[in-house]
Amino acid sequence: MLIGISILGSTGSIGTQALDVIKSSKEYKVVSLTTNKNIDLIEQQALEFNPKLVVVMDLQKSKILKDRLKGYNIKVSSGIEGLIEAVVLEDIDIVITSVVGMIGLLPTLEAIKCGKKIALANKETLVTAGEIVMREASRNNVDIIPVDSEHSAIFQALRCGNRDEISKLILTASGGPFRGRKKGDLENVKVEDALKHPNWKMGKKLTIDSATLMNKGLEVIEARWLFDINIDKIEVIVHPQSIIHSMVEYIDGSIIAHLGIPDMRIPIQYALTHPKRVGNQLKKLDFISLKELSFEVPNTEVFPCLELAYEAINIGGTMPAVLNAANEVAVEMFLNNQIKFLEIPEIIHNTMTRHITINNPTLDDILDSDKWARSEILSRTCN
Repeated sequence: MLIGISILGSTGSIGTQALDVIKSSKEYKVVSLTTNKNIDLIEQQALEFNPKLVVVMDLQKSKILKDRLKGYNIKVSSGIEGLIEAVVLEDIDIVITSVVGMIGLLPTLEAIKCGKKIALANKETLVTAGEIVMREASRNNVDIIPVDSEHSAIFQALRCGNRDEISKLILTASGGPFRGRKKGDLENVKVEDALKHPNWKMGKKLTIDSATLMNKGLEVIEARWLFDINIDKIEVIVHPQSIIHSMVEYIDGSIIAHLGIPDMRIPIQYALTHPKRVGNQLKKLDFISLKELSFEVPNTEVFPCLELAYEAINIGGTMPAVLNAANEVAVEMFLNNQIKFLEIPEIIHNTMTRHITINNPTLDDILDSDKWARSEILSRTCN
């Protein structure tokens, strides 16, 4: 029996690499694929993998794709309803959630309620509603296996000890394209400069988050819920080479580090095969060729987004959802050349200071806070 796979965000960086992994194995069947609006690529994927369902978030583009796929036994849907449909089909065993942003929350929750295993690459799901999501996963006996290289590294390193033996989790950060720069150097950086990540090939939003260090801040919040560990036991260090993907320090002083080349297909494969490991033809790490492994303290004066993330999770309640929403809007504005790079953390900080936090929020509280933050920024920007 083939293992049924749904990929939310199949045309993005994680989604396309997930399909590479699936293509290299005879154990999987692609059941559903989704995209925001890249209908050219998802059409190619649909013709190659023959899923039951393809979803395009954009309604007009979904109509175009439906016409293109006439004559094939492939259903085409759209919108959030389509995303949910893409994860609840009966013959789906694993859902790879690799969409970008808050949009991944509701379909992930629906997949959990249906008992699907989650290969999680959408960090915003846990950033905004981590307590609710992890509670539902526990209630439905659903495994959430991280795909992000840092969380996959910690997930694997935690197999070396018991929970009460953990001293701290150490998330590594590349430092992004502007590592070592002073604040004045970043005053007039261009979008194309911010998109030049030194080690990883990622989508635009994630690459900008790496440049501001917000990506690492979101990962800190995700790790708090994913591994059920206090925030004061999660540390971030800059490791420019991206060879050590993250580490776990135990109470006896032992540190278990996960090393590997910067290739997301490795953690994707592990998320699909866990708890087993299988071989592959991917490049292996060559220690002899390594020139150095270096480490630095994050410069939060130049890159304050990391501290903003710690502040948001320490406040708790709806504040992480506001942090995330403000960041999504600010990054989009920067990518559209509407604001400067250094205005991203300013917008996030100002939005957080205006938010009245709701403690112990319901899902509706979180969704409402997300909408409030987006509206708040846009209303002030337009005035």
